[in-house]
Amino acid sequence: MRKLVLFLHASLDGFVEGPNGEMDIGWVSYDAELEKHAKEILSTADTVIWGRGTYQMMHNYWPSVPSNPSASQHERDHAEWIEKTSKIVFSTTLEKVEWNNSRLVKEDVEKEIKNLKEQPGKDMVILGSPRFAHYLMQLDLIDEYKITVSPVLIGSGLPLFQGLKEKINLKLIENKTFDSGAIGLVYQTVR
Repeated sequence: MRKLVLFLHASLDGFVEGPNGEMDIGWVSYDAELEKHAKEILSTADTVIWGRGTYQMMHNYWPSVPSNPSASQHERDHAEWIEKTSKIVFSTTLEKVEWNNSRLVKEDVEKEIKNLKEQPGKDMVILGSPRFAHYLMQLDLIDEYKITVSPVLIGSGLPLFQGLKEKINLKLIENKTFDSGAIGLVYQTVR
């Protein structure tokens, strides 16, 4: 059975977006070591799960990276990976998705995620989409939480966890400390 994995960056005080909606820009301790860590995490996945907002943001950026002369090798490699990877977008407001290997799901999120878990393949990763991740947490559909905690306090913004109505037990299965002071945590949902 495939796992649904949440991969997000968070501040030490537990925020995944800053007070103005910025996602990890300027406050994540992103360096070559974290690039390698992200590549390792994404190597276990063949499907990306997004909500509407993150899909639109990513679609506006990543397809242009290969032709951008100032893009780093890491950015080029990620752009190539994401272009080839299946992308499933959950939205009730979008009418269509146009990115290569993308599919739109407009209804019955829980049934669709459970069906996807039964399909053959690698893991599915929620890459960003914290508001959609909150919804999936409430449905207890996330199997692993891969959180990179940056050594910064941003004071306010969108919390990593929000709207949980019931306790979710987790088991720490991996932790890494990076030279930047960031910590990579992997928790498995205990059911």
